[in-house]
Amino acid sequence: MQVSVETTQGLERRLTISVPAETVDVEVKNRLRHIGKTQRINGFRPGKVPPSVIQKRYGKSVRQEVAGELMQRNFVDAIVAEKLNPAGRPEFVAKSNEDGKALEFEATFEVYPEVALKDLDKIAVERPAVEVTDTDLDEMFETLQNQHKTWKENKRKTKKGDKLTIDFNGRVDGEEFEGGKAEAFELELGSGRMIPGFEKEITGMKVGEEKTIKVTFPEDYHAEKLKGKEAEFDIVVHKTEGPVLPEIDDDFAKLFGVEEGGVEALREEVSKNMARELNQAVKAKIKEQVIEGLLAANELDVPAALVAQEVDVLRKQAMQRFAGQMDPNNLPELPAEMFEEQATRRVKTGLLLGEVIKVNELKVDEAKVTELIESAASAYEDPAEVIEYYKTNKELAQQMQNVALEEQAIELLLANAQVKEKKASFKDIMNPEGK
Repeated sequence: MQVSVETTQGLERRLTISVPAETVDVEVKNRLRHIGKTQRINGFRPGKVPPSVIQKRYGKSVRQEVAGELMQRNFVDAIVAEKLNPAGRPEFVAKSNEDGKALEFEATFEVYPEVALKDLDKIAVERPAVEVTDTDLDEMFETLQNQHKTWKENKRKTKKGDKLTIDFNGRVDGEEFEGGKAEAFELELGSGRMIPGFEKEITGMKVGEEKTIKVTFPEDYHAEKLKGKEAEFDIVVHKTEGPVLPEIDDDFAKLFGVEEGGVEALREEVSKNMARELNQAVKAKIKEQVIEGLLAANELDVPAALVAQEVDVLRKQAMQRFAGQMDPNNLPELPAEMFEEQATRRVKTGLLLGEVIKVNELKVDEAKVTELIESAASAYEDPAEVIEYYKTNKELAQQMQNVALEEQAIELLLANAQVKEKKASFKDIMNPEGK
């Protein structure tokens, strides 16, 4: 076997490989001989078919088959000999494949980039200094109350938080438009469901009242014909209701599965859940900063084949999410461009973290795996059952080991980074955009 290596562009390599004619011809002859012994052909007894007949009928296809196998086999031998690390499948092109001649072919593929980590000590991280306060807990209880509120009909002027049942009919430039009309439409004031100004204009209306309001569609509205347009809506109010919040008592606690201990037990449980979610959010925020610093300090070319694989993963995940909301038969084919930036970032991150793991010879910390499983299980009603499920499911266990190893790499980078604490609130971390 003769091999030459050529760098075509970036990470792409082209191997030109020549396999001696004798090697190919011997393999072809052996295979044809086997066919001659086993193949039934009309006019000849089994095992007595002349070699010339076998050659004429099967020679071309057998040579193609042998060539394919030899290309695969010799490609593997060549990359081992040349110490190349392919990323993705090679593309084979046979340049010469004739009887009595050497098999010559090209294999084009990408290789993994050489990664030389640098400036790890310059990664800057702000570690949030935050805890769950009594005020945070009180606000969470208000949220829980709102989630279980009921409605009571009233006759007063409406205010934010009330629910109205209305008819509306909209016009733009004096003409009605699609989607601008509804009857017995329920709207909670302050929900932000309608275009800007709509809810504000009908706040204060009472049962039986009619009113024409003027609002403007935003410039980024989804319907092209309505972007930035002024509109009039005729409003008729049929019913108004005010919220009734449940009392925070033992019955309230039972709504959340707390049968003993009442409100205090519920507060303790909610506080634990908030602390767990806060801890996870802080870890995620720190990890994001570490990865951002790692990427900024280490420019890296990535194989297009790996990016394409990651695009497929992200596209499938997106399709699965949409499938739960739309008819699977009407789902559009999502373009690769939607995911390329995210896919490229994920591939770069994976390569860099992989090098951190390799250089520092990190091994999976089973104690951390156990900790991660227990943390995940604590969110379920029966944590012991979840833990046992992880132990008996090899795929899930492997996934958690991968997560643990990645966390170990992040912790190592964090230990060498420039870290400073910054005081933060529960809202800052859990609801950074104030949504």
